[in-house]
Amino acid sequence: MTLREMFSPTIVEDYPNKKLPNEGAVFQERFRGLHELQRDENGLEKCVACFLCAAACPANCIYIEAAENTDANRISAGERYASVYNIDYSRCIFCGYCVEACPTDAITHGHGFELATYDINSLVYRKEQLLEKAPVAAAASR
Repeated sequence: MTLREMFSPTIVEDYPNKKLPNEGAVFQERFRGLHELQRDENGLEKCVACFLCAAACPANCIYIEAAENTDANRISAGERYASVYNIDYSRCIFCGYCVEACPTDAITHGHGFELATYDINSLVYRKEQLLEKAPVAAAASR
């Protein structure tokens, strides 16, 4: 077995340069990558700052601060929204308990996996980094 593998050609993936669907990294649907905070169909944030995801997290890596919605400045559909939502990826074990605990499906696992860094402080992802991009029509109406 060793001799056969030793003389077979080496296969090298050109990962950063080939990001087509069938080339480079290919993931299953159930892959648990970096978290994403979702928006509803109106472009509002789904997170209502209920703290269930932080309570379910066994690694205690989710930090949330809640704020009240006003009629003039509506951020989410509920009474409250998460003014601060941080995930410390140096502690996260990608277990998925936060996703299961969320009653509004606000937090999900995406397919992002590029997490390597030389600075541990950059592993704390803020709400702006986690939040799904606003739809163009919803962003224009605000």
